[in-house]
Amino acid sequence: MKNNKLIWLSFIFVLGFVVQAQAQKTKKRKKVATLSIKTSAQCGMCKDRIEKAMAYERGVKKAVLDVESKMLTVTYKTRKTNPDKLRKAVSKVGYDADKVIAEQKAYHKLPACCQKGGHDN
Repeated sequence: MKNNKLIWLSFIFVLGFVVQAQAQKTKKRKKVATLSIKTSAQCGMCKDRIEKAMAYERGVKKAVLDVESKMLTVTYKTRKTNPDKLRKAVSKVGYDADKVIAEQKAYHKLPACCQKGGHDN
């Protein structure tokens, strides 16, 4: 009888460690953040271009650009990337990202409609 109690206590003790280890593992995996970036996007082509570029960025889980507000919402893994890298990635495509100015070489490769004021007439 005493032996059975000892076995059960040992089992519960080990099970507690397993559950705790799994919880910590899950916590580490869930280090995800969301960032909103104001861009200089103008149209649907800009949306496609930026979202496609963000899909290739390390750690990005999801990127959606709202053309009307020019806001890019990025969900990313904090262990893989950070807000500065994400803004830099947008600038490398040719668009402003908050206070990070678009890289000139990439900006000049954009179609005229995708450049700042490209839809103003």
